[in-house]
Amino acid sequence: MVGKLDLYKIFCKVGKSESFSKAAKDLFMTQPAVSQAIMQLEKELDTRLFNRSPKGVSLTNEGSLLFEYANSAINLIHVGEEKILEFKNLTAGELRIGVGDTISRYFLLPYLEAFHNSYPNIKFTIVNGTTFELCAVLKSGGVDIAICNLPIDDSTLELRSCFDIQDIFVYGEKFKKILARPISLHELIKLPLIFLESKSNSRKYVEDYMLAKGIKISPEFELGSHDLLLEFAKINLGIACVTKEFSKEYLTKGLLHEVQLIEEIPKRNVGVCFLKSVPLSPASTRFVEMVENK
Repeated sequence: MVGKLDLYKIFCKVGKSESFSKAAKDLFMTQPAVSQAIMQLEKELDTRLFNRSPKGVSLTNEGSLLFEYANSAINLIHVGEEKILEFKNLTAGELRIGVGDTISRYFLLPYLEAFHNSYPNIKFTIVNGTTFELCAVLKSGGVDIAICNLPIDDSTLELRSCFDIQDIFVYGEKFKKILARPISLHELIKLPLIFLESKSNSRKYVEDYMLAKGIKISPEFELGSHDLLLEFAKINLGIACVTKEFSKEYLTKGLLHEVQLIEEIPKRNVGVCFLKSVPLSPASTRFVEMVENK
């Protein structure tokens, strides 16, 4: 059975061509099928839409009125289909990413640049926050994907690991003699410590690991950004817990030195997160693929 939308598409094609046979050819249908479709529409509307003659067909007054609206509607549907195709082909659309400042600076920027160069018409929206905050924004629909410090214990989220990171402790010149040899975590906590604030996922990971060893930390300073950790350690305010991969500039230039621990803290990951229950948009899918296939 021909659907209502198909009936109007056939109606508009006949109205434009003023011929059942021409419309049938354009629609890859038989002429009897086109005639039957028009008769069905006229029956449903209880209105004659075309004047028939040996030379062809022409719209009645009622048919002309209907054609004006139906043709506009069909055109709008075509525009909508084209827009959907644009989204699929990544020639239009938006990509909303949740990410922390540190991961954004040291990891995300090259991927944003590469993606923008490949798909310049995709608009970016970047939302900053802690891992906890970003997961909440993700679940509320505020972003499409989030790039976070793992692990995350949330069954509603799909987690894709991107790369490993190592938590280390760093110090400035003042502590160079004290930390000239490898030390244990028990020795470390006797020194003034600098950590991220307690709600940080990075802080929680290290703190949980140390608690599992029977070690409870009591930091001298609790800060809101990774860069501040590095700066506080550089001016000898304490021993800072930082991410090695995000501290290379300070370590390479000798501005800070890594504490040699007898037992290293196990590595963890930075990864992409998104809702299991919501399909990713074409732009989000392509971006996740780009990050995973780095």
